[in-house]
Amino acid sequence: MDGLVSNIGLISGVGGGGVEPKAIVLTGFAGLVAGAISMALGEYSSVRTQTEQVAAEVAKEREELERHPTEEVEELAQAWIERGLPEHLAREVAEVVHRNPEAALRVHAQEELGVDPDEQPSPWTAAISSFICFSVGAFIPLVPYLLGSTVLWPALIAGGIGLFLAGALVARFTGRRWGLSGTRQLLLGAVAAGATYLIGMLIGGAAGI
Repeated sequence: MDGLVSNIGLISGVGGGGVEPKAIVLTGFAGLVAGAISMALGEYSSVRTQTEQVAAEVAKEREELERHPTEEVEELAQAWIERGLPEHLAREVAEVVHRNPEAALRVHAQEELGVDPDEQPSPWTAAISSFICFSVGAFIPLVPYLLGSTVLWPALIAGGIGLFLAGALVARFTGRRWGLSGTRQLLLGAVAAGATYLIGMLIGGAAGI
C-alpha cells in the first residue's frame, strides 16, 4: 500500500508538471528504489530497537528472579489470584513454575511484559519483506509506461486497480466488506494523486516546463 500510494503520487506530480514519459519512468524508479530502501531501513531500525528493548527488560527480569526468588513467586501468584485463580492453586502453580528458571523467566515475561522472549520478530525479515512489498506496490503504476504508454492516465488506472485490490485483500484480515475496503483505499490514493498532480501542474506551469 505504501509503495502504491507513494509512487502514484510521485508519478502524478511529475506527470502534472508536463515532463516527458522517460523522465516519469526514471522518477518512478528512483522513487521505488529510494522508498523501498527507506522502508527497509525504517523497519529494521524499528524492529531491532523493539527486540533490544525486550531483551533488556528480560535481562532485568532474570536478575530479579535470581536476586529475589521468593518475592517473584509471590508476584506471579498474586497476578493469577487477581485473574480469579484460587489462592492455594495460584501459589502452588507459581512455585512449580519457579522450579525451572527458564520457564519462570518466560512466564514472568509474558505476564509482566506481554512478550514471549523466545518468539521475537527478526529485524532482517521485517526489512526484507518491507523492501519487497514496497517495490511491488511502487512498480504497478510504472507498468503501462514500460509497455509503451506515453500518457499518464493508464498509469493512474493501473495504480487505482492495485489500490482497490490491496484494500480488498486487507478486508480478509479485518472482516470488513471487500468492496468497501477496496473503495476506501482507492479514494485515499485518488486524493494523494490529485493533490500531487495539481502541485506538479502549478510548479510546472510556473517553471515553464
